[in-house]
Amino acid sequence: MTTALYDVPGPRTRQRHRLYGVGSTVVILALIGWIIYLLLVSGQFSAAKWTPFAYTGIQELLLRGLGNTLKAFGLAAVLSLALGGVLATGRLSEHRVVRWVSTLLVEFFRAMPVLVMIFFIYVALKAEPLVALVAGLTLYNGSVLAEVFRTGVNSVDRGQREAAYALGMGKTQVMTHVLVPQAVRAMLPAIISQLVVALKDTSLGFLITYEEFLHAGKLIASNLDYDLPFIPVVMIISPIYIGMCMLLSWLANWVSKRQRRNPKVEAVEVAAPEPGTLLPGSHKPPA
Repeated sequence: MTTALYDVPGPRTRQRHRLYGVGSTVVILALIGWIIYLLLVSGQFSAAKWTPFAYTGIQELLLRGLGNTLKAFGLAAVLSLALGGVLATGRLSEHRVVRWVSTLLVEFFRAMPVLVMIFFIYVALKAEPLVALVAGLTLYNGSVLAEVFRTGVNSVDRGQREAAYALGMGKTQVMTHVLVPQAVRAMLPAIISQLVVALKDTSLGFLITYEEFLHAGKLIASNLDYDLPFIPVVMIISPIYIGMCMLLSWLANWVSKRQRRNPKVEAVEVAAPEPGTLLPGSHKPPA
Protein backbone atom coordinates (compact mmCIF):
# COMPACT_ATOMS: atom_id res chain seq x y z
CA MET A 1 0.00 0.00 0.00
CA THR A 2 1.42 3.39 -1.00
CA THR A 3 0.53 7.04 -0.63
CA ALA A 4 0.98 9.96 -3.00
CA LEU A 5 4.24 10.99 -1.34
CA TYR A 6 6.04 7.88 -0.10
CA ASP A 7 5.79 4.13 0.35
CA VAL A 8 4.33 2.92 3.62
CA PRO A 9 7.18 1.42 5.74
CA GLY A 10 7.39 -2.33 5.76
CA PRO A 11 8.08 -4.61 8.77
CA ARG A 12 11.86 -4.19 8.66
CA THR A 13 11.63 -0.41 8.30
CA ARG A 14 9.19 -0.15 11.19
CA GLN A 15 11.51 -2.26 13.34
CA ARG A 16 14.44 -0.02 12.38
CA HIS A 17 12.40 3.08 13.27
CA ARG A 18 11.59 1.59 16.67
CA LEU A 19 15.29 1.01 17.27
CA TYR A 20 16.01 4.63 16.31
CA GLY A 21 13.33 5.77 18.73
CA VAL A 22 14.68 3.67 21.59
CA GLY A 23 18.25 4.82 20.90
CA SER A 24 17.23 8.48 20.78
CA THR A 25 15.29 8.11 24.03
CA VAL A 26 18.30 6.56 25.76
CA VAL A 27 20.57 9.38 24.54
CA ILE A 28 18.15 12.08 25.72
CA LEU A 29 17.70 10.44 29.13
CA ALA A 30 21.46 10.11 29.49
CA LEU A 31 21.90 13.79 28.64
CA ILE A 32 19.25 14.81 31.18
CA GLY A 33 20.89 12.58 33.80
CA TRP A 34 24.30 14.11 33.11
CA ILE A 35 22.89 17.65 33.50
CA ILE A 36 21.19 16.72 36.78
CA TYR A 37 24.44 15.18 38.01
CA LEU A 38 26.36 18.39 37.24
CA LEU A 39 23.72 20.43 39.08
CA LEU A 40 23.98 18.13 42.10
CA VAL A 41 27.78 18.29 42.15
CA SER A 42 27.75 22.10 41.97
CA GLY A 43 25.26 22.31 44.84
CA GLN A 44 22.40 23.83 42.88
CA PHE A 45 19.85 21.78 44.83
CA SER A 46 21.13 22.82 48.24
CA ALA A 47 18.59 24.13 50.74
CA ALA A 48 20.31 27.53 50.92
CA LYS A 49 19.60 28.25 47.24
CA TRP A 50 15.94 27.14 47.37
CA THR A 51 15.02 28.67 50.73
CA PRO A 52 14.07 32.14 49.38
CA PHE A 53 11.19 30.71 47.34
CA ALA A 54 9.44 29.71 50.57
CA TYR A 55 9.23 33.34 51.74
CA THR A 56 6.05 35.30 51.12
CA GLY A 57 7.96 38.40 50.07
CA ILE A 58 9.85 36.52 47.34
CA GLN A 59 6.64 34.91 46.09
CA GLU A 60 4.90 38.29 45.94
CA LEU A 61 7.89 39.73 44.07
CA LEU A 62 7.67 36.98 41.44
CA LEU A 63 3.90 37.30 41.13
CA ARG A 64 4.16 41.06 40.76
CA GLY A 65 6.82 40.64 38.08
CA LEU A 66 4.68 38.06 36.28
CA GLY A 67 1.72 40.42 36.38
CA ASN A 68 3.80 43.25 34.94
CA THR A 69 5.03 40.94 32.18
CA LEU A 70 1.48 39.95 31.25
CA LYS A 71 0.38 43.60 31.34
CA ALA A 72 3.16 44.66 28.96
CA PHE A 73 2.51 41.69 26.69
CA GLY A 74 -1.25 42.28 26.59
CA LEU A 75 -0.84 45.93 25.64
CA ALA A 76 1.89 45.18 23.09
CA ALA A 77 -0.11 42.32 21.52
CA VAL A 78 -3.29 44.37 21.04
CA LEU A 79 -1.45 47.43 19.75
CA SER A 80 0.78 45.33 17.46
CA LEU A 81 -2.22 43.65 15.85
CA ALA A 82 -3.89 47.03 15.36
CA LEU A 83 -0.74 48.64 13.94
CA GLY A 84 -0.11 45.63 11.72
CA GLY A 85 -3.62 45.86 10.31
CA VAL A 86 -3.25 49.58 9.57
CA LEU A 87 0.15 49.18 7.91
CA ALA A 88 -1.01 46.14 5.92
CA THR A 89 -4.02 48.09 4.69
CA GLY A 90 -1.69 50.89 3.63
CA ARG A 91 0.60 48.50 1.77
CA LEU A 92 -2.39 47.04 -0.06
CA SER A 93 -3.77 50.49 -0.94
CA GLU A 94 -4.21 51.51 -4.54
CA HIS A 95 -2.91 55.00 -3.74
CA ARG A 96 0.78 55.12 -4.48
CA VAL A 97 1.69 57.67 -1.78
CA VAL A 98 -0.07 55.70 0.96
CA ARG A 99 1.55 52.49 -0.22
CA TRP A 100 5.04 54.02 -0.29
CA VAL A 101 4.70 55.59 3.17
CA SER A 102 3.42 52.32 4.65
CA THR A 103 6.24 50.36 3.00
CA LEU A 104 8.84 52.80 4.34
CA LEU A 105 7.47 52.51 7.90
CA VAL A 106 7.31 48.71 7.76
CA GLU A 107 10.82 48.29 6.42
CA PHE A 108 12.27 50.85 8.87
CA PHE A 109 10.74 49.38 12.02
CA ARG A 110 11.44 45.81 10.91
CA ALA A 111 15.12 46.60 10.40
CA MET A 112 15.50 48.54 13.65
CA PRO A 113 16.56 46.40 16.66
CA VAL A 114 13.88 46.24 19.35
CA LEU A 115 16.31 47.17 22.12
CA VAL A 116 17.43 50.29 20.27
CA MET A 117 13.84 51.49 19.89
CA ILE A 118 13.07 50.78 23.55
CA PHE A 119 16.17 52.69 24.71
CA PHE A 120 15.47 55.59 22.34
CA ILE A 121 11.91 56.01 23.60
CA TYR A 122 13.01 55.61 27.21
CA VAL A 123 16.05 57.93 27.11
CA ALA A 124 15.36 60.44 24.34
CA LEU A 125 11.61 60.81 24.83
CA LYS A 126 11.76 60.48 28.64
CA ALA A 127 8.95 57.90 28.63
CA GLU A 128 7.97 55.68 31.54
CA PRO A 129 9.50 52.17 31.47
CA LEU A 130 6.17 50.50 30.67
CA VAL A 131 5.41 52.98 27.90
CA ALA A 132 8.88 52.62 26.37
CA LEU A 133 8.72 48.82 26.47
CA VAL A 134 5.23 48.59 24.99
CA ALA A 135 5.98 51.20 22.31
CA GLY A 136 9.17 49.44 21.20
CA LEU A 137 7.47 46.05 21.06
CA THR A 138 4.48 47.52 19.21
CA LEU A 139 6.55 49.21 16.51
CA TYR A 140 8.64 46.14 15.79
CA ASN A 141 6.00 43.40 16.04
CA GLY A 142 3.38 45.56 14.34
CA SER A 143 5.62 46.01 11.30
CA VAL A 144 6.29 42.27 11.14
CA LEU A 145 2.59 41.45 11.49
CA ALA A 146 1.84 43.91 8.70
CA GLU A 147 3.86 41.74 6.33
CA VAL A 148 2.12 38.63 7.67
CA PHE A 149 -1.29 40.17 7.00
CA ARG A 150 -0.32 41.42 3.54
CA THR A 151 1.14 38.06 2.54
CA GLY A 152 -1.88 36.20 3.89
CA VAL A 153 -4.32 38.33 1.92
CA ASN A 154 -2.26 38.03 -1.27
CA SER A 155 -2.09 34.24 -0.83
CA VAL A 156 -5.84 33.92 -1.46
CA ASP A 157 -6.58 32.73 -4.97
CA ARG A 158 -6.93 35.63 -7.39
CA GLY A 159 -10.17 34.19 -8.71
CA GLN A 160 -11.86 34.82 -5.35
CA ARG A 161 -11.15 38.54 -5.65
CA GLU A 162 -12.26 38.71 -9.28
CA ALA A 163 -15.46 36.80 -8.57
CA ALA A 164 -16.31 39.15 -5.70
CA TYR A 165 -15.75 42.22 -7.87
CA ALA A 166 -17.87 40.62 -10.60
CA LEU A 167 -20.75 40.38 -8.11
CA GLY A 168 -20.57 44.14 -7.60
CA MET A 169 -18.83 44.16 -4.21
CA GLY A 170 -16.68 47.12 -3.23
CA LYS A 171 -13.03 46.84 -2.19
CA THR A 172 -13.85 47.03 1.52
CA GLN A 173 -16.51 44.33 1.17
CA VAL A 174 -14.13 42.11 -0.80
CA MET A 175 -11.46 42.53 1.86
CA THR A 176 -13.68 41.97 4.91
CA HIS A 177 -16.06 39.31 3.57
CA VAL A 178 -13.95 37.36 1.07
CA LEU A 179 -10.18 37.76 1.43
CA VAL A 180 -9.57 38.19 5.17
CA PRO A 181 -11.76 35.25 6.34
CA GLN A 182 -9.92 32.92 3.97
CA ALA A 183 -6.50 34.34 4.82
CA VAL A 184 -6.94 34.03 8.60
CA ARG A 185 -6.28 30.29 8.60
CA ALA A 186 -3.03 30.73 6.70
CA MET A 187 -1.96 33.68 8.87
CA LEU A 188 -2.82 32.24 12.29
CA PRO A 189 0.38 30.19 12.87
CA ALA A 190 2.61 33.13 11.89
CA ILE A 191 0.57 35.53 14.07
CA ILE A 192 0.90 33.27 17.11
CA SER A 193 4.63 32.83 16.47
CA GLN A 194 5.11 36.60 16.41
CA LEU A 195 3.07 37.02 19.60
CA VAL A 196 5.33 34.45 21.26
CA VAL A 197 8.29 36.60 20.19
CA ALA A 198 6.60 39.64 21.74
CA LEU A 199 6.02 37.72 24.97
CA LYS A 200 9.68 36.73 25.23
CA ASP A 201 10.86 40.22 24.30
CA THR A 202 9.07 41.67 27.33
CA SER A 203 12.13 40.42 29.25
CA LEU A 204 14.05 43.35 27.71
CA GLY A 205 12.18 45.56 30.15
CA PHE A 206 14.63 44.79 32.94
CA LEU A 207 17.27 46.81 31.03
CA ILE A 208 15.20 49.97 31.56
CA THR A 209 14.30 49.10 35.17
CA TYR A 210 10.80 47.87 34.34
CA GLU A 211 9.88 45.44 37.11
CA GLU A 212 8.81 42.51 34.96
CA PHE A 213 9.27 38.77 35.59
CA LEU A 214 12.92 38.53 34.57
CA HIS A 215 13.75 41.65 36.58
CA ALA A 216 12.26 40.02 39.68
CA GLY A 217 14.28 36.86 39.03
CA LYS A 218 17.45 38.91 38.58
CA LEU A 219 16.94 40.54 41.99
CA ILE A 220 16.63 37.12 43.62
CA ALA A 221 19.53 35.55 41.71
CA SER A 222 21.94 38.35 42.66
CA ASN A 223 21.17 38.09 46.39
CA LEU A 224 24.29 37.09 48.33
CA ASP A 225 22.23 36.11 51.38
CA TYR A 226 20.91 33.11 49.45
CA ASP A 227 24.23 32.06 47.89
CA LEU A 228 23.40 33.57 44.45
CA PRO A 229 20.58 31.15 43.44
CA PHE A 230 20.91 31.80 39.70
CA ILE A 231 20.15 28.25 38.50
CA PRO A 232 17.12 27.80 40.82
CA VAL A 233 15.71 31.09 39.53
CA VAL A 234 16.15 29.87 35.94
CA MET A 235 14.47 26.58 36.84
CA ILE A 236 11.51 28.50 38.26
CA ILE A 237 11.13 31.17 35.58
CA SER A 238 11.82 29.12 32.43
CA PRO A 239 8.88 26.66 32.81
CA ILE A 240 6.52 29.60 33.37
CA TYR A 241 7.67 31.29 30.16
CA ILE A 242 7.39 27.98 28.29
CA GLY A 243 3.92 27.41 29.73
CA MET A 244 2.72 30.84 28.59
CA CYS A 245 4.05 30.21 25.07
CA MET A 246 2.33 26.81 24.99
CA LEU A 247 -0.88 28.46 26.18
CA LEU A 248 -0.72 30.83 23.21
CA SER A 249 -0.27 27.86 20.86
CA TRP A 250 -3.22 26.08 22.47
CA LEU A 251 -5.32 29.22 22.07
CA ALA A 252 -4.44 29.37 18.38
CA ASN A 253 -5.47 25.73 17.88
CA TRP A 254 -8.73 26.35 19.76
CA VAL A 255 -9.55 29.39 17.61
CA SER A 256 -8.72 27.43 14.47
CA LYS A 257 -10.99 24.52 15.44
CA ARG A 258 -13.78 26.87 16.45
CA GLN A 259 -13.50 28.62 13.11
CA ARG A 260 -13.84 25.32 11.27
CA ARG A 261 -17.08 24.63 13.19
CA ASN A 262 -18.45 28.06 12.33
CA PRO A 263 -21.60 27.64 10.17
CA LYS A 264 -20.42 30.48 7.93
CA VAL A 265 -17.33 28.57 6.84
CA GLU A 266 -18.57 24.99 7.00
CA ALA A 267 -19.08 23.15 3.76
CA VAL A 268 -22.69 22.91 2.64
CA GLU A 269 -23.97 19.47 1.77
CA VAL A 270 -25.19 19.25 -1.79
CA ALA A 271 -28.10 16.98 -2.60
CA ALA A 272 -27.48 14.06 -4.88
CA PRO A 273 -28.35 14.75 -8.53
CA GLU A 274 -31.79 13.58 -9.63
CA PRO A 275 -33.35 13.24 -13.08
CA GLY A 276 -34.74 16.54 -14.25
CA THR A 277 -37.99 17.21 -16.03
CA LEU A 278 -38.00 15.85 -19.57
CA LEU A 279 -38.12 18.39 -22.36
CA PRO A 280 -41.13 18.42 -24.64
CA GLY A 281 -40.81 15.87 -27.41
CA SER A 282 -38.13 13.84 -25.57
CA HIS A 283 -38.64 10.22 -24.66
CA LYS A 284 -37.89 8.59 -21.35
CA PRO A 285 -34.99 6.16 -21.77
CA PRO A 286 -35.82 2.52 -21.26
CA ALA A 287 -35.17 1.08 -17.82
